[in-house]
Amino acid sequence: MKPLVFLFFIFSFGATNGQDVAILKYNGGGDWYANPTAIPNLINFANKNLNTSISKNPQSIAVNSVEIFNFPLVFMTGHGNVVFSDEEVINLRKYLISGGFLHISDNYGLNQYIQRELKKVFPELELTEIPSTHPIYNQTFKFSDGMPKIHEHDNKKAQGFGLFYEGRLLVFYDYETDLSDGWEDQIVHKNPREVREKALKMGANIIEYAFTN
Repeated sequence: MKPLVFLFFIFSFGATNGQDVAILKYNGGGDWYANPTAIPNLINFANKNLNTSISKNPQSIAVNSVEIFNFPLVFMTGHGNVVFSDEEVINLRKYLISGGFLHISDNYGLNQYIQRELKKVFPELELTEIPSTHPIYNQTFKFSDGMPKIHEHDNKKAQGFGLFYEGRLLVFYDYETDLSDGWEDQIVHKNPREVREKALKMGANIIEYAFTN
């Protein structure tokens, strides 16, 4: 597959700069803009620890925008409703099948809506839990127990789910962990350093995996 390299190479969709990440701007009323310091902090961590040169100012991209194809990885979060129109379903499916990667971080309250909308995009696929032996947990940083727990909500275990299309993982969904909370400025959630570090390392693994597979 073409080098999806948000990390090291030029994205094969034809973008002139393959080192950008986008935040997915969706409809339905959910707060797609949640955790505003999360992605900039993750980018800074990746640039320092993975020797990357990712743009420090992530852009917001609508689901139906043709510009989504300029980004090797898009990030999505929120607490509430998500609605993909027919046009958005077609565009997002094309983007993902073409080599794009979507990371969804449930910020508590997103789950029922995103599961419904993903079914529109890939009705033939089921979200499956990703085992701790999968490469996404074993990149530069190792997570032998799988998804780390960052933020507690319902006393459920942290899980990572994925959609696989023709053997390729193209959607990664962190559930009951709230990774992006751990990427935010320390003052926001007052997470201790070790918790924030775990979250940032797992985020860096997602970036590394998405751009080398």
